[in-house]
Amino acid sequence: MEIYVFSLPIWHGLRALRRTTGGRRGSAGLTGQDANGVPLRRSKRGWMWNQFFLLEEYTGTDMQYVGKLHSDGDRGDGSVRYVLTGEGAGSLFKIDEKSGDIHATKRLDREEKAYYILHAKAINRFTNEALEGQSEFIIKIHDINDNEPRFTKDPYMARVPEMSDIGTSVIQVTAIDADDPTYGNSARVVYSILEGQPYFSVDPETGLIKTALPGMDREVKENYQVVIQAKDMAGQMGGLSGTTTVSITLSDVNDNPPRFTKTVYEFRVPESTELGSVVGVIRAMDADIGENAEMDYRIIGSDGPGMFDISTNRSTQDGVIVLRKPLDFERKRQYSLRIQVENSHINPRFFSVGPFRDEATIKIIVEDVDEPPVFERTSYVMEVKEDAARNTVIGSVSASDPDDKNSLVRYSIDRRTDMDRMFNVHAGNGSVFILRELDREESAWHNISVIATEFNNPRQISRVPVYIRVLDVNDNAPTFATNYETFVCENAKANQRIQTVSAADPDEPLGGHRFFFSLAQEAAGKANFSVRDNKDNTAWILTRRNSYNSLQKSIYHVPVVISDGEFPMQSSTNTLTIRVCTCDREGNMKLCNAEAFTARAGLSTGALVAILLCVIILLMIVVLFAALRRQRKKEPLIISKEDVRDNVVSYNDEGGGEEDTQAFDIGTLRNPEAIEESKQRRDIVPETFYPPVRRPALPPIRDTNGDVRDFINQRLQDNDSDPTAPPYDSLATYAYEGNGSVAESLSSLDSVTTEGDQDYNYLSEWGPRFKKLADMYGGDDSDRDS
Repeated sequence: MEIYVFSLPIWHGLRALRRTTGGRRGSAGLTGQDANGVPLRRSKRGWMWNQFFLLEEYTGTDMQYVGKLHSDGDRGDGSVRYVLTGEGAGSLFKIDEKSGDIHATKRLDREEKAYYILHAKAINRFTNEALEGQSEFIIKIHDINDNEPRFTKDPYMARVPEMSDIGTSVIQVTAIDADDPTYGNSARVVYSILEGQPYFSVDPETGLIKTALPGMDREVKENYQVVIQAKDMAGQMGGLSGTTTVSITLSDVNDNPPRFTKTVYEFRVPESTELGSVVGVIRAMDADIGENAEMDYRIIGSDGPGMFDISTNRSTQDGVIVLRKPLDFERKRQYSLRIQVENSHINPRFFSVGPFRDEATIKIIVEDVDEPPVFERTSYVMEVKEDAARNTVIGSVSASDPDDKNSLVRYSIDRRTDMDRMFNVHAGNGSVFILRELDREESAWHNISVIATEFNNPRQISRVPVYIRVLDVNDNAPTFATNYETFVCENAKANQRIQTVSAADPDEPLGGHRFFFSLAQEAAGKANFSVRDNKDNTAWILTRRNSYNSLQKSIYHVPVVISDGEFPMQSSTNTLTIRVCTCDREGNMKLCNAEAFTARAGLSTGALVAILLCVIILLMIVVLFAALRRQRKKEPLIISKEDVRDNVVSYNDEGGGEEDTQAFDIGTLRNPEAIEESKQRRDIVPETFYPPVRRPALPPIRDTNGDVRDFINQRLQDNDSDPTAPPYDSLATYAYEGNGSVAESLSSLDSVTTEGDQDYNYLSEWGPRFKKLADMYGGDDSDRDS
């Protein structure tokens, strides 16, 4: 019989693995019988395994022994080689190839990995053939208590209502121990409270925190810090522990009623305070917070009903008193209000605490202010006939000073509302009268404002609108309702209607219009047409004979008299123009003569005036344009070739006549050095008012070496340093030609000879630059004369 033993430390429950064999390798032996008496046979196996156990956190200096592998084929001659594969093989676990001993090379932590699965083989060292089939075995890590309990949160935050009963659940805490819960008590946790008593308690098994003290008041203490301990080994000595902090806040409940800080409040308000203005603000105190401190204010009593109102400012919980009706110091100088405040959200649980309301008295004292005058009415309506004479009184306004001093009032009209100055008001008694004649047809209503001003304090003013209605008077005569274009056919019959006319009147009588039509008396005797009044504010125009001839008379003018039925009666004569036209048998117009068309198409006076104005404007534009063109033409500097020599220098300034000998100094042009400092200019203020400024001495200009640039620079300095020069930009022109010119002077200013004595042939010898002058002045006299 062969025995295979795998050894482990005795305290881990060492197990021996045996295999019993009888006879040769491969035979089977009887080992017993089953329940039915059948013999049991056990087949031979090369491996028989069980679990290995290894202690975690080994602290020894040598490698920790795990066990031993042995094969039936191992004869002890070193021909068998043991091979280990699987989890941790070669790194965590090593095997002796010859003996089969297995050792752990490192400290193992069960919390990292609780077991390892490995595979073992026995191989012939020389042929590398497997002596046994590969087998699997497990190495389990035995746990030790090396992990303390850890809470899932740190800290915990919890809330519980104030005034909660004993045993009210607050929060449950949980601690986790990483040790093996199936092995011993290493992972069995027990909870206890270290801080927070006597207010709270904790269940040792579940970690549920509960209230332990009744009547905890948030207004007394709101926040609590509770320290909870979790200990393993079921709380026994030597167990590991961990702690956490639980922050518990008492949430508010409505257990406090609102209370006024005073029983009587007093406010002073000017009587001029506008409606809707805040009169005062009161506040009741409530120890609760949030919605439990929300409150409502209301007026439960007042000696001025409707004068004031109170509302709650939701952001501050203040009671805001607002004015609803105007105050009058002279009428009532003090008001008394009774205010009640009550919580908006009441918890029925705390009804027994008492009424959640409070009351206070408010006194409002009205202060006197200097008020503007007050009109008896908010507006006035007056009526006046349109034919009323000037200075006619049409009504009056009345205002008085509401203050005790009862100041006098002065009246005036706001001229911004009466730009045409149609009305005025008596300054003392407020009588309104007209200044100009009125016309209802032009404006039926006039809206003005009357101003009342205190005599002692002109800054106190008030206004009142006055609406003036202008009543109608029959002052307009009726006229044709429109311009009628009437024609009569040449073949018309007598008493034939050729036109229906109506009338219009801008007046508006109370009973409506009633017009009467008739033919004018001067045309009644020789009338070719008649007028028939239809009694409905219309009339017919009828023919009085059978036929008309357009060649004899192409146009007829019929005077129609229209009168109204009002008093005083108004009437007017309106002329109806009737053309004589050629018509067909049905009476449709076919042709009217040229005179009729000319009369119809004639231009009115306004149109002719407009055309005439347009023509005049066009003529003015043409004349102005021609004048501008003439003004743009400038006189040329050189008028003719003969004047070239005498016009080298041109002056555009107007001289002073023969007596003006100092306007221009010709000698200065001849000799630049000959400058007279004492001469005064005619275009500036004399130097007697402004003393001349001393100018720095300039080097003299030499005749032989003088230069035009030096000359210009000298003149520029003189002008820049002259304080009496005009205060505007000016142009100074000098005709100094310089010294040392090869051609000498070309000016005729120093010449004493006439043009006929001059010989210009030398110009051709001066080169190409003077070629133009040589062509102009050179040559024979005959050529120049020609």
